[in-house]
Amino acid sequence: MTTAQDTLTILHLGLGSFHRAHQALYLHQLHQLGDTRWVLAGGNLRPDMQDTIAALQAQGGAYTLETVTAQGERSYTRVESIRTVVPYTPDLAGLIAIAAQPGTRIISFTVTEAGYYLDSRHQLDWASAPDLQADLQALRESRAGSTIYGALTTLLRARRQAGAGAVTLLNCDNLRHNGDRSRSGLLQFVQALGDADLVAWIEAHTTSPNAMVDRITPRPTAEVVQRVQAATGRTDPAALMGESFIQWVIEDRFANGRPAWERVGVELVESVAPYEEAKIRLLNATHSCIAWAGTLVGYRFIHEGTHDAAIHQLAFDYVTQDTIPVLQPSPIDLAVYRDVVLERFGNPAIEDTNQRVAMDGYSKIPGFIAPTIRERLARGEGIAAVAVLPALFLAYLQRWHAGRIPYTYQDQAMDPAAAHAICEAADPVAAFAADKVLWGELAGDARLVQALRTASAQVAAFVARHPRTAGLGSSTAAQ
Repeated sequence: MTTAQDTLTILHLGLGSFHRAHQALYLHQLHQLGDTRWVLAGGNLRPDMQDTIAALQAQGGAYTLETVTAQGERSYTRVESIRTVVPYTPDLAGLIAIAAQPGTRIISFTVTEAGYYLDSRHQLDWASAPDLQADLQALRESRAGSTIYGALTTLLRARRQAGAGAVTLLNCDNLRHNGDRSRSGLLQFVQALGDADLVAWIEAHTTSPNAMVDRITPRPTAEVVQRVQAATGRTDPAALMGESFIQWVIEDRFANGRPAWERVGVELVESVAPYEEAKIRLLNATHSCIAWAGTLVGYRFIHEGTHDAAIHQLAFDYVTQDTIPVLQPSPIDLAVYRDVVLERFGNPAIEDTNQRVAMDGYSKIPGFIAPTIRERLARGEGIAAVAVLPALFLAYLQRWHAGRIPYTYQDQAMDPAAAHAICEAADPVAAFAADKVLWGELAGDARLVQALRTASAQVAAFVARHPRTAGLGSSTAAQ
């Protein structure tokens, strides 16, 4: 039996739905096998999700996960791997105390792609991220930071001072090369702070394995709570839902031990790169394609767009014509992976919203889509199919500019003034193609501009002739 003295802790930053449907579940499954040596503690870096955090605290960190198959079969799991829920305080005192304990061996985090503030050259984008500057000032004044870099710096300073030993920094976000890039961002931040001793300590006492995570996890709704109540008899305001598919691939580079995750299906590998590329380009980019296209023709849910023949074809062509060829050779059967992804997206029981998936386009274009464009151009190949995705986002952006997106659009990396200026330009396609935040070194490339012009015309025609929008007038069509 594991005693309190033997218990090791993973401190997770960001107790959102994805973490609780993914990483926390894997650890719970390990506990179910009798291996209870590792437990989770976690909290948020900002004062969000306060009702959920309060519910988790009241329930001792436990919550109910509803799992739904593509055939609509539902099952319910009481997840109990989170043993400590840290309430938010601006000084991050509760998180600092856990980070400084020798028994804390892994600090993991989920903050969304845009929360890393990295430009196309993998450099911190100080100019468009005032939060980073604010965190530098806070740390210089011995206050805690609120960005992932400011928070990690705060926690690692305390750990170093306490002599608590080595720790793994485990990124669980949809960011290509997520361990390498978040580590680079952290070191750039600490160097800007001028703390050379902490830079040296991080380099000597931490690792940052790359990882690929995958599970569709919609925002929890009141209906999930009601179904949990009906199925289990338990009122659980922290209940959430996820699809049955789940995957986690991690490079096996841990600084101070790890759970035996391979016992519950986690893939521990030497390099996560091929899995990561397949997931980001075949799943994440396709997801965004369906969300943007679905919004343009008036759908609310991802599964509606996936079952729409025209939208399905746009996504299928993007993957088949332009993306699979640049990812070969691969240890993965990419055509099978494509088909599994589209089957997952078509699951009506998930009720994943276009609003959730469409967010953060200013991170997703450079992260998920531009790499395929760059690689095809470098090979002298066409980009007609992949260019449809940014053209869909431009049409979506023009709807947002006109105030005609039927929900609130969230985008941490977008400068709203710059986005409005693109839409107001005499030539929006050229202005969009010239945006360095979106395109980096590709910005203004004549081949990109031409492909976007053709694709934008294709998108406008798609919207105009779609059964849901045809005959409704030009106000409904893509601008």
